[in-house]
Order: sequence, then structure tokens, then C-alpha cells
Amino acid sequence: MRSDTIKKGIERAPHRALLRACGLTEEDFNKPFIGIANSYTDIIPGHVHLRDFVEPIKEEIRKAGGVPIEFNVIGVDDGIAMGHYGMHYSLPSRELIADSIETVVQAHQLDALLCIPNCDKIVPGMLMGAVRVNIPTIFISGGPMLAGSINGRKIDLISVFEGIGQLEAGQITQEELKKIEENACPTCGSCAGMFTANSMNCIAEVLGIALPGNGTIPAVDPRRETLAREAGRRIVALAQENLKARDIITEKAIQDAFTVDIAMGGSSNTVLHLLAVAREAGIEFDLSKINEISKRTPTLCKIAPSSNYHIEDLDKAGGIPAILKELSKKEELINLDRKTVSGKTLREIVNSAPDPEGKVIRNLENPYSEEGGIAILFGNLAPEGAVVKTAGVVEKMLRFKGKAICFDSEESAIEGILGGKVKEGHVVVIRYEGPKGGPGMREMLSPTSAIMGMGLGESVALITDGRFSGGTRGACIGHVAPEAAVGGPIGIVRDGDEILIDIPARRLELMIDEKELKERLKNFKPKKKDIPSPWLRRYAKLVSSASKGAILSDEI
Repeated sequence: MRSDTIKKGIERAPHRALLRACGLTEEDFNKPFIGIANSYTDIIPGHVHLRDFVEPIKEEIRKAGGVPIEFNVIGVDDGIAMGHYGMHYSLPSRELIADSIETVVQAHQLDALLCIPNCDKIVPGMLMGAVRVNIPTIFISGGPMLAGSINGRKIDLISVFEGIGQLEAGQITQEELKKIEENACPTCGSCAGMFTANSMNCIAEVLGIALPGNGTIPAVDPRRETLAREAGRRIVALAQENLKARDIITEKAIQDAFTVDIAMGGSSNTVLHLLAVAREAGIEFDLSKINEISKRTPTLCKIAPSSNYHIEDLDKAGGIPAILKELSKKEELINLDRKTVSGKTLREIVNSAPDPEGKVIRNLENPYSEEGGIAILFGNLAPEGAVVKTAGVVEKMLRFKGKAICFDSEESAIEGILGGKVKEGHVVVIRYEGPKGGPGMREMLSPTSAIMGMGLGESVALITDGRFSGGTRGACIGHVAPEAAVGGPIGIVRDGDEILIDIPARRLELMIDEKELKERLKNFKPKKKDIPSPWLRRYAKLVSSASKGAILSDEI
């Protein structure tokens, strides 16, 4: 066992003395040490219950012959950090979480790792740390929130964000917005739609690093504790088998994760996070491969914000195993013989899954579209690529040509949108919000929700070198790379320039002639921001392009 490094031999007597002070006994020194990375915090609704959630897991680990060793990682609630300076810290927190996992596991030579994430950057941060340390690992999330309800109509957090735009447009009153606010988030858990948190927790199942049901069983459902207990038992078995994280998360697993993400219309942020996880695992996965996968993968689901179905509905319809089962009927779409932490292959999981009921999960004969719900656009505005969640785009906006209206920050864009500067036919350009330029690649949920709430969702597009919440819908193109701060073409766009968005052709073009494009780029001097935070200054210096997952360079 790895942990023998800190507990065996005469020279480790001081180490054992410290371990005894933590409550360990002589018998414990012969058992595997199972690290439990818990992300409990009082300020994220997906995490407020994790202090109690962990106790049955610890109990099962002890029963199975392991020693549970709990530690905590930080978390940022993207919804609370949204629309102000705090959002600069969201994506950078992913790196701190990955570094924390590595630090605790390696400093104490733990034998195995059980991760309890739920929301936002905590899931990918833990995945990055897990593949980096490469020990037996299992993920068990805290589960999704139930949808809220007003007068029989389901609502969620995005209903509140879009309500602000509806209020500004005179469509609802302040009292109606208050009622939406009070009812949108009725339970603990990760927000109820196919936003980033739930997308990543579902993807953990596909990767094979989590048990079936991890992404969809609601936080308040008794089955969540049953699943947690099973995870506690399985991690001890994995430690004994020495089945490591990189034995599970392979190139084929990453490919399958993108396939299911595309089929279920997951968050565009999953592109950023899966690229980062792949790189931490030593897997090179080029952005262009995503388009290849999307071309052969039908869209089988549209979950909120793309419809009024929520994660609880997906769970009732059979969850991720049912999606996998339907996709597996199409030849060579899913790699079914991969190992998973359940002890079963993906094929065995699929064989016991229910068939899709045809509504929440459609079948191959009746998909929402023949191609997938995420696309990568290229062109003179995005030489390294840009990401769009096609599942959230109405058909008339799949091809769109409009006049640019440019903003150099999220705040100025929100002011312009709510102030009536943005009109039908505009392409809103928000720049200097990329990984380096933000810094931290802020999510643009506030401006996209304002556009939707003001009734401009089918007549206005938006492009940014920042990113979007999984709750964003509409013709919104993010992750435009290279970003403005490093001289990317998005920085040379001027008000009134014509921009072409052609999602079926995977094109994003600034409609000026080649000579003028070259001249503008030659004379372009990116704006420099004053970054008061020492941590964010370090982050901006080391962070890579969004096209590479916005991971930190280790070349100093």
C-alpha cells in the first residue's frame, strides 16, 4: 500500500504518533487509507448538505476495511459570483482544487480517493486532480436540485436571470420577479437544468469514474444515500484491485464523454473542462475532433434551459444509462467494453438500462436533430475555434448575419443591453473576458439572460472570448480563440462590421476583405487591464488558451 510510506517501520514512529492523535488505532495501520475530498460549504446550495452526506460513506468505508480520511476543497458558486468582480475567481478556482487534491494525496501518500463534488468548477477540478495523482478513485456527487414551480409551471435559476430582462422589458412586475426568486431553487443540490454542474456529473458516469445515477438522482431522493453508500464500499474494492483513475479515464472514455455530452445538449463549458482533464491525463484531444463526433451523433435530449424538462425528468426516464443504451444502437458510436468503477463494463450497464420513453430521451429514429448539440466554429474571427451549444439555438438563428456592437467588458455589455442600445439584427461582441484578458474567462449568463428576457433571443446573436453558463441559451458563441488580450481577431471588430455566424457550416467570419483584416491585426494593440489580485495576476500569466482547456502552464 502507498500509505505504508507513512505508517510502516521503526522510522515512521513519529508519523504513527501523529496518526494516533487523529484517532487511528494499531489495527488501522494495516488498512488502506481512503482520502475523501469533500467540497462542503455553506454558500453553495449544491454543497450545503455534504457535511451530513459524507457520514454514511465513511461508515461504509470502515465496514469494508478501509480508513476514511476526510479533507476539504474550496468552491465557488457561479450563480452567486455571476455578473460582478467575483466571477473572475470561478475558473481559476478549478486549478486550486486540482492542486489541493494533488497536495493532500501526495503529502500523505493516500491509497485511494473518493471525491464528493457537485457544482460548477469543483467537478472538473477534482477530475483534473484525480487523473494527475492517478490512484484508485471514485466520484459521488451531492445530486441535483429539484425544479421549482409557480402555478404548475416549472422554473429554475435561469428563470430568475431571465426575469430581470422581462422586468426591464415591462413583461412582468417586481412582485412577479420576487415570486420567481422565492420559488426557483426549492431544495439543496446542483441547479435543476442541464447546466455545467449537472452536465459534468452526468459526464462522470460516462467516463466510468462514477456509478450509474451519479448525475441524475436528486439530492433529496433517498436513493442518493444508497448510491453514496455503494460508492463507499466500491472505493475500498478499487483500492484492493489497484484500478487507477487513468485506467478508467482513457482516450476512448474522453471520446464517449463528448459523444454523450453532444447527444444530451450539455453545457458548452464541458468542452473546456474535458480538454483540461484530457491534458492532465496525458491525452491530446484536438477541438476539431468534437465536430467529427457531433456530425455522427444525434441530439436525443433537450433539458432546461433548452426545454422545460429538468434533470429529475431525465432521471425518471432512465438517466445516462438510457441515453447510452440508445446511442449504442448506432454502430461504433460508444466504446462499450471500457471498465468502470462499478465493477461492470459500460456494456453491462447499458444492457440493464431501460429503453428511452421517446419524450425526455428520444430514440434514434426521432432525434431532435441528426447532429449533436455542441459545435466548434472556425473562421477568421476564431482561428483556434469557438464553442456554441446548438441544442439551445432556434432554427432561424443557426445561420445569422448581423452588425457588430462591441463591448470591452461584461458590465458595459449588460448596461448596453438593458439600456436599449442592442437592437434586432445586432451581433453583440463582448471581449477582454478570456482566460488571460478577464482574467478568468467570466461566464456571460447575465447579458445572455437579459437578451432573452427582453425578447431579443431570436433576433440578436452574441460572441465572446469569455464563456457561458450552462444555463445560457440562444445564438451565443463563446470561447472565441485567440482571445482579444493576446491579439486575437475578436479585438479588431468595430461597431457596424458585418459578422457571419453559420453553425451548420461551422463558420464564424468577420465580413471584411483580407487586406483590411491583415492591416487591422498589424496595428492592433490589445488593452491592458490593471489586475489588483496577486493570485489573478499569476493566473493570467500562466493560463493557456481556451482552445487548450485554459489549463495553467507548468513551464515557468
